[in-house]
Amino acid sequence: MIVRSLKEIENTHRDIKGASGTWRSKRIILADDNVGFSFHETTVYAGTESTFWYKHHIEAVWCIEGESELVDETTGKIYQIGVGDMYLLDKHDKHTLRAKTLSRYICVFNPPITGSEDHDKDGVYKLVK
Repeated sequence: MIVRSLKEIENTHRDIKGASGTWRSKRIILADDNVGFSFHETTVYAGTESTFWYKHHIEAVWCIEGESELVDETTGKIYQIGVGDMYLLDKHDKHTLRAKTLSRYICVFNPPITGSEDHDKDGVYKLVK
């Protein structure tokens, strides 16, 4: 059994601040936990815009705080995301997230990430095994 708190993760190798300065991710479960997925709490800062493309991962995202605009970069469709809303990037969808307010998300990645990943110039996490 694994039991962890956000408080014990803060300011450790599991607490990642994106180089873009637009987000912070507390990585609660990682690949080395050997459960087949990773589980994170991600904060996206108000007034920021980030484009992501999880070319190697499927991500489910559940909003637990704040309001954002989600843009599907393939179709141009725009979604309003708020507390209780979930989106699933089931087709490795390239997307842009515009945080209207400070927003927090619970995220699940498959395959799991190792923990040190940050987005490259295309918004991609490299696949690390």
